Amino acid sequence: MKRILFFASGNGSNVDNIVNYFKNNDSISIVGIFSNNPNAKVLEKAKSFDIFSFVFNKEELAEGIVLEKIKSLQPDLIVLAGFLWKLPEHIIAQYPKKIINIHPALLPKYGGKGMFGMHVHQAVFEKKEVATGITIHYVTKNYDEGEFIFQKSVTIENCKTAGEIANKVQTLEHEYFPQIIERLLTSNI
Repeated sequence: MKRILFFASGNGSNVDNIVNYFKNNDSISIVGIFSNNPNAKVLEKAKSFDIFSFVFNKEELAEGIVLEKIKSLQPDLIVLAGFLWKLPEHIIAQYPKKIINIHPALLPKYGGKGMFGMHVHQAVFEKKEVATGITIHYVTKNYDEGEFIFQKSVTIENCKTAGEIANKVQTLEHEYFPQIIERLLTSNI
């Protein structure tokens, strides 16, 4: 049985989608949802799916408490799905090429500190890009600089708002993120 652990800070639409994708899979299980936000809607989803959840603060993340909780769950893959904090190096070092993130743009464009969610889509819109997309990558000590696992683009030349771009990108996320996770877990990463 392969084990997925999520880190999320917000609504958890990707978490919801991925949990549903794997709900009838006998070889992949979701072992937990960790969040830095006690008010995150993703925690309600964890409860509704009967998945263990853990809320932590910056001190617990820095001091190794979060790492100990991770170790207790023995994940095969840690998935950042809308998680807004940088993971400390002591966690990344324990799980090399076992932590992935999805970014709502075609990296290396529109990546780095502060580039998440609508900030990305607004920047893409203001630059009048004709295409954007998603990048799934390994997590390293620097934001959005890890090795790419997968990219997919979508045309946005007819989009009139950043919100329309966000909708197109989220459609890509929901289609491809679970597939890539499954591929990683079944190819013995």
